[in-house]
Order: sequence, then structure tokens, then C-alpha cells
Amino acid sequence: MTDYGLLSIFPPIIAIILALRTKQVYTALVLGTWMAWLIINDWDIIAGTIATIEGFVAVFKSAGNTRTIMFSALVGALLLFIQYSGGVEGFMKQISKWIERIESKQKVKSRVLVQLLALVTGVLLFVETSISSLTVGTLYRPLFDKLKIPREKLAYIADSSSAPSSILIPFNAWGAFIMGLLLTQGIDNPMSLLASSIVYNFYPILTLLMVFFIIVSGKDFGTMAKAEKRTRDTGKLLNDGSQPLISDSITSVQAKSGIRLRAYNMYIPLITMVLMMPIYLSYTGWDAVENANGFWDHAVSAIGSGSGSSSVLLSVITSLVVAMVLYRSQKIMRTNKMIRLILDGISGLMPLALLMMLAFALSDVSNQLGTGIYIATQTKAWLSPELLPFVLFIISSFIAFSTGTSWGTFAIMMAIAIPMANIHDANLSLVVAATIGGGVFGDHCSPISDTTIISSMASASDHIDHVKTQLPYALSMGSIAAALYLLLGFLM
Repeated sequence: MTDYGLLSIFPPIIAIILALRTKQVYTALVLGTWMAWLIINDWDIIAGTIATIEGFVAVFKSAGNTRTIMFSALVGALLLFIQYSGGVEGFMKQISKWIERIESKQKVKSRVLVQLLALVTGVLLFVETSISSLTVGTLYRPLFDKLKIPREKLAYIADSSSAPSSILIPFNAWGAFIMGLLLTQGIDNPMSLLASSIVYNFYPILTLLMVFFIIVSGKDFGTMAKAEKRTRDTGKLLNDGSQPLISDSITSVQAKSGIRLRAYNMYIPLITMVLMMPIYLSYTGWDAVENANGFWDHAVSAIGSGSGSSSVLLSVITSLVVAMVLYRSQKIMRTNKMIRLILDGISGLMPLALLMMLAFALSDVSNQLGTGIYIATQTKAWLSPELLPFVLFIISSFIAFSTGTSWGTFAIMMAIAIPMANIHDANLSLVVAATIGGGVFGDHCSPISDTTIISSMASASDHIDHVKTQLPYALSMGSIAAALYLLLGFLM
């Protein structure tokens, strides 16, 4: 692979700066991708432009990318289904009564209760980050709107409870992926090492604690405090001129008139989607497992070898089918109405699908430029054992921020972090935790991260407003985590 040196970091950085400053994230991604292809093609404008277009097309050569985009589009259909069926309104009525009872007995504020419920829901759905963010945003958006809580706050809670819980409770595709990376580095018992690293995974732990503190205390700061003041003073859930990352055709759908508002019309499809995720992970990874002791051992082991993108897509399709059967049996909608809602849902999520396509294209060309490898290799020569965890955290953060992928960061950095830890005789658990935590931190801050995008979409928040309001919280927790790695590097 050609070594592009310092040039390799310019495209993703320029894309991110433009997105944050102009709020034109689509334009920023296109320009960042175009610049990357210009560099690869020796600044030939015609060749670079053609390569850029082909790069967008090439996104769909990856089955994983295509499945993720299809999942995002079909989610729009599922959102329309559960709203039209009366499931969302039924849930709102049910939980509102429950909150009123608690308020009357314990004098707890509704705003606090609803936000805590959203946080707990996100943590409990640790099995998959996309499903966690999607479910929290979908379930609680009507309640947040009713209680005049800004959409940015919902996006923050959805985003901050998804990846942190998935990495701290690694009985999912995240844990399986990291254990696979550790195995390739000669770690004989990757589960034991991953488990021992959890206590040092400071950023996810601090993030969850921060969300809890902000909810209970109400002491917001930075741009989130401004968003809270805006909503409190004017009732506006979004900033003037904001563009929610979801079509109004999805957020404004009312339940069919004349039907009973049943909460289980929402519960059943969403629970189906969540429960089917580990089942499909096990199914897709079944043939890869060898020497299992019995059916259950085989099934659990297969989850670690399953395809995350296939399982997510199959889960949402299964959920749609279950919803169609459920609503048809109640005579809520006929087949022709279901088809129209599916098409409307897909069209409403086209902005999200386009954004994910552009983000994947920039990530792919960044890999061709060697962005992550360049950043990592620049620091190999001068590291000491004491500085290793701190530096790995910083580098992993920057790579994930620039590329928008924590998994890609893990893949790049684990191959560097483990050998360096062995060479310098550093604490392996601390090194693994720093590498993982940095990847989650950088991904959490990045406007081109798929989990950040999905959180904005599910919460019907302006994407850049979500990034800006979340960033002060993420940076403060990331700074504390970095300081802890620096301290422990000298103490352990």
C-alpha cells in the first residue's frame, strides 16, 4: 500500500471540521471523500472525481454496509407501523399513569423518571448498539416531547447508553469481535483478559455515571444547557433552522382513528427485534463453532462467530413480519396499507441511508489512505510502558473520531497495542481497556459514527445539534479517563 504520510489524515479531519462548522454534513462528507480520492490519484481532478463516484457505488460491494443501510431504511417502516397501530400512544398512556402513581407516592418529578427509564432501557438493550439507540429514541420521543425535554437530550441519552453498555456487558457481537482480535494476537484466554479489562474501561463507566448524574441533578452545561433553556422558555424542542434526521412523515403519523390504543402493539414488535438478535447471531455463527459441549454451549459459542449486520437486518425483518400479522389479526390495517406504510417508511429514512452511505465511503477511502495505520505507527518509537495506556487511549480516540468506527479502530489498534504491551511488559488488562475505551470515546464524539447517526435519527434530532450538545459531556469524561490512564500507567 502506498504511504501517503501526513496527507492521509487531512480528508477525515476536513470533513469533520466542515460538518461541525457549517452543519452541512452531507456536503462535508462528499468533499472529504473527494479530497481523499484526489490525493490517491495525484491531484488529478477528473480521475479523482470519477473515483469518488465509484467509491460511493463501491459502498454496496460490502454486504455488511448494504445490510446496515437496508436495516436503517426498514426501521422507518417499523416506526410507522407501531405508530399507526396505536402502540406508541398506548405506551404513553400506560407509562403516564405509572409515573403519576409514583409521583403521588414518592414526589419524584416526571422529567427525571422518564429520562431514567430511557437510560435503563438503553443499558438493558446491550445486545446491540443500533437496536438500543433505535428503541430508546422510538419509545421515549413522544414522552420527552410531551414533557418539553429537548430532542438533543433524548439523543444524548440514547447514544450514551448504547455503546458504553455494549462494551461493559460484552455478551454480544462487540465482545465476540474483541475476543477474536485478542485470539489473533496469541491471547490464549481472551474472555478472561476482556473481563479483567472491564474495571479499567473508564470512559464507558464514566459516561453512564455522567448521564445518571445529569438526569438526577438537572445540572446540564455547555450547549445542552442552552438547549434545555430554549425548550423551557419557548417550548421549542429543536433550534430554529434545525433539520431532524428523520422525515416528518414518520414523526407526525397518528394512530388509526377508532382503534383501541394497546401498548403491546409496540412492545411485541420491538421485543421481537431485540430477542431475535442473539438467535440470529447464533444461527449465522453456528457452522463456525467446533468442539462444543452440547447444544447450549454450541449456541452460546456461535453468538461470538455470528454476523452482526445479518442479524440486525434479519431481526428487523422478523419484527416487521410479526407486526404485520399482529395488526392484520386486529383488523387495524390491510395488506395494501401495510405496503404503503413500508414504502413511506423507507422513503422517510432516505436521508439517513444517504448519510450512512457517505460515511461508509469516507471510512473506506480513509482505510485506503492508511489514516489509522499512519497515526498509530507515528508513536511506536518513543513510547514508554508508563505512557503506553494513555497514548493508546488518545490515538484510538483520534482514529475512531476521524473514521467514525470503533470496530475499525479496535481492528487497527489491537494489533499494535498487544505486541507493544508485551515488548514493554505493560499491564495487558489496562492496555486493552485503554484501546477499547479510546475507540468508544472517539466514535462517541464523531459526527460520522453510525451509532451517533442512528441516535439522531431515532430521536428526530438535528444531527449536528446532537453532536454539539453531546461533545462537552463526552470530552469531559474522556479527559478524566485519559488522566486516569496516565496515572495508572505509572502506578501499575
